[in-house]
Amino acid sequence: MLRKLFPVCLGTALCTLTAVSPVRLESQTSSGPSAWVYVSSQIGTTGKSDVYGFAAASNGKLSAIPGSPFTVDLSRMAVNGVYLFGAPESGSMIDTYRIQSNGSLSYAASVDSSGPNKCTNAPLNVFLDHSGGSLYDMYYWGDSICSNNTYQAWKLVKSTGALTYDGSAGASEELAGALSFIANNVFAYTSSCYHSSPQISGFKRNSNGSLTQVNLAQVWPMAASGGWCPYLAAADPTNHLVIPVQPMGGYGSPTGPFQLAAYTVNTGTGALSTTSTSANMPKVAVSGITAISMSPSGKLVAVAGTAGLQVFHFNGASPLTACTGLMSSVEMDQVLWDNNDHLYAISNSSNRLAVFTVTPTSWSWVATYAVNKPVGLAVQPLPLPWQ
Repeated sequence: MLRKLFPVCLGTALCTLTAVSPVRLESQTSSGPSAWVYVSSQIGTTGKSDVYGFAAASNGKLSAIPGSPFTVDLSRMAVNGVYLFGAPESGSMIDTYRIQSNGSLSYAASVDSSGPNKCTNAPLNVFLDHSGGSLYDMYYWGDSICSNNTYQAWKLVKSTGALTYDGSAGASEELAGALSFIANNVFAYTSSCYHSSPQISGFKRNSNGSLTQVNLAQVWPMAASGGWCPYLAAADPTNHLVIPVQPMGGYGSPTGPFQLAAYTVNTGTGALSTTSTSANMPKVAVSGITAISMSPSGKLVAVAGTAGLQVFHFNGASPLTACTGLMSSVEMDQVLWDNNDHLYAISNSSNRLAVFTVTPTSWSWVATYAVNKPVGLAVQPLPLPWQ
């Protein structure tokens, strides 16, 4: 049984909650849930996981979906309203589960993601395009000689959940994390700093769903001195990106905390431009970046790290500004939003799923739930677009 933990409140007068006792999970309101939330949880030291499913009420509080936890061995996950996709910690399979009308899961299909090259590593960072018709994974050491990272594309058979291989793109150890697609669903981006070599990577989604890497000119914010080490990217609902960048004074020598750079994407070519500088970019208080997530409105961006969680105002091509201070003092590993201003965050080291309500003018802690060693998070906003 999941139990509520003590809230962690830092950096704002709005959060004045005190420690609470374990409570019964809340029932849903008559208007129905605002999201289905799925968290993969490691089972002891077995190397396998269960998936806990929750229905989020309009106030963000959670109740268990019937049948939860589900006996499905998944790590990172993705959802498209009809199916939940995921891969285990080890092995090369990607599994598809149909989401039932109450949010419960039933097995639909599996595919061996080792593809034609038969590399033996597990797929990472399973993610979708905006249409939900193409699934992608970042395959560790998955290129033609099983030595470099690559993004694999999979075409979804909507009636069955089956996946068919649609090629791969990129072959570089500098690729990291899931790609983030801009609104036109054509261009997607990530960034990394492998061996202190900064790289923003762009990909074009072709008409059949496959990916082609873009020969992207490297454009960086103006720095007072030294250079930048980037990590990850998040796109807004138009043609802008936020990329966390850390100032560097030499090989592997950071000179300050991460800052947030705003980029504009040329929707015809995928080229990037920025007016960000070391002076106008906000500094991040979460220390080492672990995840970044743009709100559906594009007005807020959540940044998770080894020192906690923080939210910023996203202003398109203009500089970002702080929205909150640290909202938690523990490492957060993945963060996602629903469509009702709720922010969900998991922490593997502290065994928790935390829920917050965040708007451009205020934030508040909703609840924290104990989950053993969470390793993956997926959020399906409700109602579904076709309902």
